[in-house]
Amino acid sequence: MARAEVSAIGRGEDGEVRIGIFSSLASGFLADLFQAFGQRHKAVKLSFADGNPAEHVAAVRQRQLDVAFLTGLTSWPDCQSQHLWTERIFAVLPLHHPHADDMEVTFGDLAGEPFIVSESAPGEEIHDYLVQRLADLGHHPEIQQQAVGRDNLMQLVALGRGLTVTSEATTGTQFPGVVFRPIVGEILPFRAVWASRNDNPAFLRLLDLARSMARVDQSSGINGSAAALNAGPSQTPDPSR
Repeated sequence: MARAEVSAIGRGEDGEVRIGIFSSLASGFLADLFQAFGQRHKAVKLSFADGNPAEHVAAVRQRQLDVAFLTGLTSWPDCQSQHLWTERIFAVLPLHHPHADDMEVTFGDLAGEPFIVSESAPGEEIHDYLVQRLADLGHHPEIQQQAVGRDNLMQLVALGRGLTVTSEATTGTQFPGVVFRPIVGEILPFRAVWASRNDNPAFLRLLDLARSMARVDQSSGINGSAAALNAGPSQTPDPSR
């Protein structure tokens, strides 16, 4: 490798960042982050992997991933982490649903409804989240797992096979036959998780940019606030526990 190439990698101007994601890239913080980073560091390759939190953290510890962007407030041994942004949680309803025209909904509005989730990530986390939220209202929800991805899950909602929930970033994509309605008081925190000894210069540049963007968002009230994370009973449980 030429000396100039080595120097570029050492400065984080070249190289690769391997990223685990647990949220849609359709809109929101991650979409903005990767677009901004790509504009600033065109020579850095970004590679992405879907997965659940346990898989991502294992890959981070083994240095198969440089960073994972996960939900919840869990502290992972042998890893560093930092809260970066929050997203509202939305109910996904078919167009003919009685609450489809409402500006927002509550879990009380949805109690007794059948739900569907994907068998792949983050389906298991959504399943546990729904069980807890509806159990708090005294309901044992009917939740069916489907061996489909996000697009077909949305189509099943449109066909009246059940409701589901999703994070705010997903609402940046249009799916025929469904509407997204925010669930009152439900906030989902997201954080970056990385190995304590990760010294990949390209990753460190990405982390610096993420921190900078998070500070701007928090100062302007975008994507929630620290107060929202401490909102008592309405705070979203950590789905990775």
